Amino acid sequence: MVEKLLGYLVQYGLPGKIGKVLVLILFLGLPGPSLANATLKIAALGDSLTQGYGLPAPDGLVPQLENWLQAHGESVSILNAGVSGDTTAGGLARVGWTLTADVGALMVELGGNDILRGIAPELARRNLDGILRAARDKRIPVLLIGLTAPGNYGADYKAGFDSIYPALAQKYDTLLFPDYLAPLTKSGPRATVLMRYFQADGIHPNAAGVKVIVKRLGPAVQALIARASGSAPNRP
Repeated sequence: MVEKLLGYLVQYGLPGKIGKVLVLILFLGLPGPSLANATLKIAALGDSLTQGYGLPAPDGLVPQLENWLQAHGESVSILNAGVSGDTTAGGLARVGWTLTADVGALMVELGGNDILRGIAPELARRNLDGILRAARDKRIPVLLIGLTAPGNYGADYKAGFDSIYPALAQKYDTLLFPDYLAPLTKSGPRATVLMRYFQADGIHPNAAGVKVIVKRLGPAVQALIARASGSAPNRP
């Protein structure tokens, strides 16, 4: 397009300086292909469920989710910021250097190891609050991925922990996927689900389980992409 404009200017003999100015004005008004096809980078801040514990690299959450999104027409890459064994405190410690200037959106999947260690819900809430506040300060949209606590710590603990995610999602106006494991745990009898979709530890999904989760999680991530699409990836 620009080459054609230059040709017209030469053909009709417009003065050099004026011609260059006109080309510059017209060029700046044209949509740039690099912007139209820009790839959104999403940071997935999490624990072993994000990291892909016990699975070959292509079968983990991040590769399967990235492939699902790209197959559904999304121009996106996902940074695997999952660390096995990490708690909400670990996520809070890492969020500052995870949210680099090229990150345009954030997924947060943390809390499972807090539950396993019996960490007080109010402490987990404070850590997750700090993560979401850091994202808000950089104007980065968030998808918060929740977990539900088992009943073995008592009803008060379960109620306190389960309420963390919807309360924080409302406070920070984040997107919410209420329960990471629900696509599996609510798909049938416990014994069948464990055998079909979980690794031998009964905690981490196998490749088939991750595939089921991705099918349900994918549309929520598409909503995150839509929320981020109007913002430049570099934030002040």
